[in-house]
Amino acid sequence: MARKPSYQEVLTEAVADLSANGYDSAERLAYWERRLREAAETSLLPLQEMERLLREALAASYKRLIEDGAIYKHHPGVSRFTVERLKPELRAELNRRILANAQLIKLNRREAIEKTVQRFSGWGTSIPAGGSETVDRREEKARIGKALRSLPFEERRVLIDQSHKLVASLNETIARGGGALGLVWRSHWRQPGYNYRIDHKERDGHFYMLRGNWAQEQGLVKVGPDGYYESITAVGQEPFCRCFATWIYNLRDVPEGCVTVKGKAALSEARAKIAAMA
Repeated sequence: MARKPSYQEVLTEAVADLSANGYDSAERLAYWERRLREAAETSLLPLQEMERLLREALAASYKRLIEDGAIYKHHPGVSRFTVERLKPELRAELNRRILANAQLIKLNRREAIEKTVQRFSGWGTSIPAGGSETVDRREEKARIGKALRSLPFEERRVLIDQSHKLVASLNETIARGGGALGLVWRSHWRQPGYNYRIDHKERDGHFYMLRGNWAQEQGLVKVGPDGYYESITAVGQEPFCRCFATWIYNLRDVPEGCVTVKGKAALSEARAKIAAMA
């Protein structure tokens, strides 16, 4: 069986043909559009393989957090019983994200291929019939192929970003299911080379309350100057956000300004009981 020409070979032929002959017919352009699309699709890592890598990356994040216990680092005080109780919900979140992100990969690939064909078409129709000797073929090939050339890198970034989004979602599921009062936002802005968002840096170390938490319902806490977590973008929500949270479950860990008079009395009573038992 004859070897199929590579995407780069087809692109080279297409640019050479249009440079020599110009846009003299819709049929010529359609022929190269079809060949470019086919060559682009076969040049990429097979979609099934990419989906397998996605499943494995997300499953590895799930195992590290839930099965191996790394989740407890950001949930001081949460019991293993609570995590076990929430496992069906956590597993459902993993499956949901695997399906959603497989679709995202398909859409990104389709977009990159169509952008490549569109750039070629836009350039090809600008060449007058009879061709042109002024075309810089190397430059045009680089410009036309930019979207497809960068796709493997973008797909790797998607794997990393979606793994982080899964981690953030699992953390929030446990926090809400385990009765968290709020969270302290943590940013990596001090990390050299990290492209942090200014507003995320400003959130670093601040306490955001979960609306309607059990302590608020009992009148033990009140929302502080930083407001509710539901009023800002969530941890990991924005593209390539690597922020994380330390979740607060105990009244004693809530900032003093967020504890009501009733809450302070409850804390004093609890401390007195602990002292009496010592």
